[in-house]
Amino acid sequence: MRVTKFEHAALRIDESGDTLLIDPGSFTSPIDDLSGLVAVVITHEHPDHWTPEHLDRILRAAPGTPIFAPSGVARAAEGYEITVVAPGDTVQAGAFALRFFGGLHAVIHSSLPVVENVGVLVNDEFYYPGDSYTVPAGVEVGTLAAPLGAPWLKVGDAMDYVLEVKPQRAFGTHDMTLSIAGKNMHRQRLQWATEQNGGEFFVLEPGESLDI
Repeated sequence: MRVTKFEHAALRIDESGDTLLIDPGSFTSPIDDLSGLVAVVITHEHPDHWTPEHLDRILRAAPGTPIFAPSGVARAAEGYEITVVAPGDTVQAGAFALRFFGGLHAVIHSSLPVVENVGVLVNDEFYYPGDSYTVPAGVEVGTLAAPLGAPWLKVGDAMDYVLEVKPQRAFGTHDMTLSIAGKNMHRQRLQWATEQNGGEFFVLEPGESLDI
């Protein structure tokens, strides 16, 4: 598989000519070359993880593409055909076996509602938790897309999360709220955490890929 990072939380995964998109949101530039698209996963309803403009553009390029997301997204994206998924669900989309974990977004503040969120494991190899610190129980994670920065994120908690998951490989995502200095600092912290269990940390800028 090839994983490509885009701005903020958006990810593209390619395998055997099929393409999977995850979380194309408001901080993400338009994503092109979608001829092989077989599915879109949206982890939760916040606009930095999906927008109507992205979905319209995607569905024009690849009509009928299934969109998998929790029920909060289905309510927020009224008018779009959303296949609702929940923790424990498994679906097959082209070359991708998708397993869903979690259930809730990390707490931002007590004054703000906690929305539904799913983490997704792709082909028992690549895991992305969305906006959560959900550890996929019973899974040895090969590659982790680890959140770098968010209103709900403290870097010490993000480090502890990587230490608990123990991925063989990791890279940072969810990073558009950080300055260049902050992004580099958080990457260094997550690199340390990844290496404590023998893993390797990769720095990916938007448009760069990792073969796994």
